[in-house]
Amino acid sequence: MFIMSKPWERFFYLLTYLSQGSSYLSPRAYAILHRMHHAFSDTEKDPHSPHHTKNVFTMMWETKNIYNAVLNRKRAIESQFERNYPEWNFVEKLGDSWISRVGWGLIYLSFYVLAYIYLDMHWAFFFLLPIHFLMGPIHGAIVNWSGHKYGYQNFDNDDKSKNSLIFDFLMMGELFQNNHHKRPNSINFGSKWFEVDPTYPVIKLLSRLKIIEIRKKN
Repeated sequence: MFIMSKPWERFFYLLTYLSQGSSYLSPRAYAILHRMHHAFSDTEKDPHSPHHTKNVFTMMWETKNIYNAVLNRKRAIESQFERNYPEWNFVEKLGDSWISRVGWGLIYLSFYVLAYIYLDMHWAFFFLLPIHFLMGPIHGAIVNWSGHKYGYQNFDNDDKSKNSLIFDFLMMGELFQNNHHKRPNSINFGSKWFEVDPTYPVIKLLSRLKIIEIRKKN
């Protein structure tokens, strides 16, 4: 969708690690799985389709196995998927290490404990810790399960992609899956007037600030 200079690429690469923390996902491996998902959408070769798995948990377990195989270069990848993605081996290895994942988990736990002791946080909030630990996989599960199972279709894409309007704002536009599969290079996942993609104005702002350069305007 857009390109950026090497310094900005490194900045956002590091920001990705800091924001994802314990659930860090490799941009390279994620990009390859995402391209596979578009190429094989809702077929048996789709790395995360709700229509070829028993439930959301088995779907994400299969996704995890494919992701690890791609990450560790133990799976043959079609040449069209191995292109145009950023790589930073230091952050890749750091983010995927158990030391990093456990360390972030302890930071989250410490935050909750301090909030409980000093900010009068209710004890029930501790039940949110598993969600905090697994932010990335949970987000992926919601997008890939709901986005291909619930909602409506604006376009016939020869798959089962849907627009889950009610939950889309919480997923920052990513639940307009039917629109996205129709126009995968569009920076705006919304299509109709009532479909608001909250990430779109952020991308436009970054473009105006010359931080990114939009490759294709739709």
